[in-house]
Amino acid sequence: MAPRPQWKGYLKLSLVSCAVNLYPALTSSYRTRFHTLNRATGHRVSRQFIDSETGDVVETEDQVKGYEIAKGEHVIVEKDELEKVPLESTHTIDIDSFAKVSDVDMRLRDTPYYLVPDGRVAQEAFAVIRDSMKSGELVALSRTVLARRERIVLLEPFENGILATTLHFEDEVRDAKAAFEEIEDLKPDAELMQLASHIMKQKLKDFDIAAYKDRYEERLADLLTGKTKALPVMRQEDSRPSNIINLVDVLRKSLEQEGGKPKSVRTAKTTRKPKSRARSTAKAKSSGYTKKEARR
Repeated sequence: MAPRPQWKGYLKLSLVSCAVNLYPALTSSYRTRFHTLNRATGHRVSRQFIDSETGDVVETEDQVKGYEIAKGEHVIVEKDELEKVPLESTHTIDIDSFAKVSDVDMRLRDTPYYLVPDGRVAQEAFAVIRDSMKSGELVALSRTVLARRERIVLLEPFENGILATTLHFEDEVRDAKAAFEEIEDLKPDAELMQLASHIMKQKLKDFDIAAYKDRYEERLADLLTGKTKALPVMRQEDSRPSNIINLVDVLRKSLEQEGGKPKSVRTAKTTRKPKSRARSTAKAKSSGYTKKEARR
């Protein structure tokens, strides 16, 4: 089952259009994530925005965006003003032009998505656009609005669907000359070139990205597996008192000390008997750190 689409709209080529859904092609769900905890209690900590001058906490409703025009001077921009910034083609991927895939600068590629027809009615028009690009070995350039920003989108046939890749704008890409200007124009030794070519041929294989694993994530998994097996997991410290006092028992003892004879008293159903210290300690050790252990 496909996940929920990130974007719903229309793919349009001249007079041909069809309803489409856009799904993320990437996921980061496999990555190990950590929470930041208070070492003493095991409770999660939360971040706050602090006024840089007064040191006071600034609540969400008091936060506003500002554009700096001079040192320490800002123009305030309200949320509703940003929402009114005019953007066209909010719900349409309108194809502007076509190109050869070899003409597309690889540095421009950003985030890939899967574009699929939304329902049976849309499938025929979708197939016409997809297969026409495939037969002509072409890719399409279009634009649409994603997350309130207009993006250039590159469309190319991919299996039964279309791969839609957002592209960076030209002014987002740095000129390579600044990085490469100190590389000398050398002509490598012919023997060394022949040796390098021989090594490359020996290592030539079909492209297989599955052969490359995220070794950092694997080692993190080994670390966490070792810690969960060898050490107790840190639990949140229970803020409730560990020893529940039975008020009826206290009153009985007080009456006995005064020389009186206690009458029969029914204990309320909600009254809990005091836990034995040995049982509480054993339970705490089996579930995680006690308060003393957590502070080590």
